[in-house]
Amino acid sequence: MKTVVFTSAAVNYLPKVRLLCESLRKFHPEFEIVLALPDRRSAEVAFDPALIDEVIAVEDLDIPDRRRWIFFHAIVELATAIKPFVLKTLLARPDVERVIYFDPDMVLFSRLDDLLETLDTGSVALTPHQIVPETGMEAIKDNEICSLKHGIFNLGFVGVRANDEGKRFAAWWADRIYHYCVADIPGGLFTDQKWVDFAPVFFEDVRILKEPRFNVATWNLTTRKLAGSADEGFTVDGKPLGFYHFTGFDSGAHQVMASKNAPGNASVQALVDWYREKTRFDDQDPASKVRWAFGSYDDGTPIPVGHRRVYRERVDLQAAYPDPFDAHGQSLLYWMRHQGPIEFPEHFEKKAVG
Repeated sequence: MKTVVFTSAAVNYLPKVRLLCESLRKFHPEFEIVLALPDRRSAEVAFDPALIDEVIAVEDLDIPDRRRWIFFHAIVELATAIKPFVLKTLLARPDVERVIYFDPDMVLFSRLDDLLETLDTGSVALTPHQIVPETGMEAIKDNEICSLKHGIFNLGFVGVRANDEGKRFAAWWADRIYHYCVADIPGGLFTDQKWVDFAPVFFEDVRILKEPRFNVATWNLTTRKLAGSADEGFTVDGKPLGFYHFTGFDSGAHQVMASKNAPGNASVQALVDWYREKTRFDDQDPASKVRWAFGSYDDGTPIPVGHRRVYRERVDLQAAYPDPFDAHGQSLLYWMRHQGPIEFPEHFEKKAVG
């Protein structure tokens, strides 16, 4: 029986995926590694079999009304929306004992045997954003209130055992995500993550991992002491760093919050500098130039988020335009250009694409 680890990222994020996979191979060579692709396979990019054992693209998954469902989602939404469907697929395999998900912007820094042991008895393993209360008012606003908006648990990691309860969790999560995987914090949703606040209530044997060396990130650096260096190894509260989450790195938000939440901590800065050095040539990688396959209509016109939102809301449009990507003639794109701004001005004020 084996452990399968998967991550979810479009082709253009492959450089960071490789760094995660290298760390998985280093510390857990026994893991089988799967890339879930919210995209199409690209003829321009080879998936290194030394790092990735299998690629499962969204069009390989058994998702009802798949093409229209894909259109509903912006790129980050789709990358998270396919997670429970891939989880169900992997859990159903007879030789799989447990399945673990890591976000593509994570890196392992030591073995995770203690984490794996929790899935010997537990059905689901989750990591909270915070494991102890903040003490400063600014940190409460930045971190605890942020978690209330985005979800108590960080779904950059989830572990599930291939037992009846683990499979029941995956089926429930997939059902919710099929209908409601949107980034809509005012509406109470944040992609796949907010739903899992229910997990300890709805399911048995949910293990909430309060080990500080797991899922270290800027939102918990105020309450965890990161020390060491890239050469000597990093520790958290005196224990080997398990895995770190470099969320928001490319936008610069990670550096800002790391400096704010761990001011003067040379080890935190060394870790940030290490990742920056490791990823500094990412934009030169051919994979980074590959456009997301579902970011445009069939004629190449970029799809604004507003088009996706309106199509999701309007069942009559879904019936009238069963292939939303088709841009020919009296198409959905034609309707969006001429009628959409009249009926849904709130969705057409911004030109965001995704």
